[in-house]
Amino acid sequence: MAATDQSLASPKPRPRFHWSWLLIALAVILVGLSYAWHWDDRGLLWLREQAVSASERNASIWLPDYRVVIDGKPLGGLEKDEASDLSYDAASKTLYSVMGKNPFLVELSLTGDVLRKIPLVGWGNPEGIAVLGNGLIAIVDEREHMLSMVTVTPDTKTLNIADFPKYDLGPSADQNKAFEGVAWDARNQQILLGEERPPALFSWKSDGSAVLKGDKQKLVNDNLIMRNLSALHVDQKTGHLLALSAESHLLLELDEKGTAVSFMALVRGLNGLDHNIPRAEGVTMDEEGTIYVVSEPNLFYSFKKK
Repeated sequence: MAATDQSLASPKPRPRFHWSWLLIALAVILVGLSYAWHWDDRGLLWLREQAVSASERNASIWLPDYRVVIDGKPLGGLEKDEASDLSYDAASKTLYSVMGKNPFLVELSLTGDVLRKIPLVGWGNPEGIAVLGNGLIAIVDEREHMLSMVTVTPDTKTLNIADFPKYDLGPSADQNKAFEGVAWDARNQQILLGEERPPALFSWKSDGSAVLKGDKQKLVNDNLIMRNLSALHVDQKTGHLLALSAESHLLLELDEKGTAVSFMALVRGLNGLDHNIPRAEGVTMDEEGTIYVVSEPNLFYSFKKK
């Protein structure tokens, strides 16, 4: 009789699944991702871009108007060297890039052809490069926390760090994610330096020679809406700064006050790109306004205005 009573007993109710908890968890994840990847900041910047007048666009670089013309061309023979930055030389109408994994300087044509390779003797991990003019080039070594000022001529075959002035960049909050970006700001007679993570900007006064003045100064800037800072370039026509982030797949334009002006997402389907730029590590511009980008391991891109 007891067994019969047990078989007729009502089953225990199963715990109810609350979809509301799943929605809350998803909302928390999305908010976290939005904060980490600056999607909210990027969305606000996109909305501000829609209200910019034609005259304001003409006074800026205005990244939304650019379209890719060379899309991921391999740099021949540099597959294992990791292209780390890029800078334009107005005198030679060529580009210079540094290789971080196997230290050397490479000169490129404006279409991404390798013209020559110059070994960098004594550098640990060169990550940033800026052409100042008259053969003078600044190189940032992220591992050694050092800025060196080298001179390159058409006859240069190799560069030894012991032969050139060097400047200690000091410690970083994350010693493994230290100084990586460098740019020459001729308008304001200064070198700009970019710390990779957390992204930060510094300036160091210079008259365009190999001798720097005083000490580097940290710039107050809350508009670097990116996870890391890979490279910098100052446009001499507008005075605006281009800041590149590999992890955020983002190229950002800032005005001279540090205010975000425009951006380009370096992903498939935007600005004519057939694929995401895998890890954009270098950016520069020429006097015609063409933008050049290099990505690890050895990919070359150029963008022109529509």
